[in-house]
Amino acid sequence: MLAALAAAALLSGAARADLTIGVSVPLTGPASGLGIPAKNAMALWPTTIGGEKVNLIILDDATDPTLGVKNARKLITEDKADVIVGSVATPVAVAMAGVATELQTVQLALSPIELPESGGVWTFRLAHSVEVMSIAMVAHMKTQGVKTVGFVGYSDAYGESWLRDFTRVAKESGISVVAAERYARADTSITGQALKLTSANPDAILIAASGSGSAMPHKALIERGYKGKVYQTHGAASRDLIRLGGKDVEGGFVTSGPVIVADKLPDSNPSKKIGIALNDAYEKAYGAGTRNQFAGHAWDAMLILQKAVPEALKKAKPGTPAFRAALKDAIENGGRIPVSQGVLNYTAKDHWGFTPDTGVVLKIVNGDWKLEPR
Repeated sequence: MLAALAAAALLSGAARADLTIGVSVPLTGPASGLGIPAKNAMALWPTTIGGEKVNLIILDDATDPTLGVKNARKLITEDKADVIVGSVATPVAVAMAGVATELQTVQLALSPIELPESGGVWTFRLAHSVEVMSIAMVAHMKTQGVKTVGFVGYSDAYGESWLRDFTRVAKESGISVVAAERYARADTSITGQALKLTSANPDAILIAASGSGSAMPHKALIERGYKGKVYQTHGAASRDLIRLGGKDVEGGFVTSGPVIVADKLPDSNPSKKIGIALNDAYEKAYGAGTRNQFAGHAWDAMLILQKAVPEALKKAKPGTPAFRAALKDAIENGGRIPVSQGVLNYTAKDHWGFTPDTGVVLKIVNGDWKLEPR
C-alpha cells in the first residue's frame, strides 16, 4: 500500500513539474529593437505547454556575447532550464550555442546563426537562413532590372554570411557585387563607406544590418546622394527602420518572413491564419502597426514546443537530462509544422527547417510595409 502511494506521489509530482524555459534576448543595447518584440510575444504565450506549467525566465543580454554566455550558463545550471531561447542578436546566439552544446540543452535560436556541424547539434534556428532570404531578394532584384550591387554590412558573422551567400546566389542569376564595405555594430557613422559605394554607382545597394542599427547606413546613402535601389535584410524587418529612417527609407526594400504581411498572403499559404492570429493578439496588446517578424520567431518557438513537449514527456519529466535529450529527438522527428514564418521541417541533419520559397520582399510605402509580388 505504501509503495502504491509512493508511486502515485511520484506520478503526480511529474505531472505538476514545471517546464522551465530560459530566454536571453537584448532588452538594451543595439539589438534591443529586436529583443523587446520577442519578449513582448512571449508575454502572450500560454501558461501551460503539454499540460506542464511554464516557468518562463527572461534575461537581458544587452547585445553582448559575453553576457549571453553568462545568461545561458545560469539558465541551464542554476535555473535548470529544459530549453533555452535566444538570442535575436547573431553574435550572442552563436556564443550561446557553445553553452547549449556543452550542457546538452536545446537552443531555439532567434537569429540565423551559422555553426560548425559539431557545434550545432543542440541548436535549432527559428530565423530564416541567409540563403533563403537571398533567394527572395535576388528574385526581386531581377524583376527590377538590377545587374550590379554594392554591399555594406556589419563586420561580424551576420554581415559576412550575407556577403558570402548573397554573392553566390546573385552570381547564379547574373547579378554582380561590385563593391563591398563593412562597419562595426557600434559605429555611429559610415560616411567613408557611403562615399565609396555611391562612387561605384551600382544599380542597388544591400545593407546587412539589424534593428535600430539598420536605419543609419540607409540614411547615410540617401544623404550622400545615392539614387539607386536600397535593400535591407531580414534583420532590419522591424518598425525601428521605419521610425528612425523616416523619409530617407521610403521606397526601400526589405526581405522578411511572411508574418508581417500575413493578412496579404493567399488563403492557400499555411502561415496565413497563424500569422493573422498572432498579429491580432500582438497589436491588441501593444498597439496598431506593431506587428514584427521577431515577435513571429518568438511565437514560433512556442509552437515548436507545443508539438515537441508532449512527445518528450512520454520518455522523461522536465528538469532532467533525459527530458532535454527527448526534447531534441522530438523536434528532429516532429515532421512538418506550419508556423507564422513559414513551414518548418527539422531533421537530425537539418536544424534550419525553412523551405527555400519562404521569404518575401516588402517595400516601405508611406511609413508602412507593402508586400511585393513574387
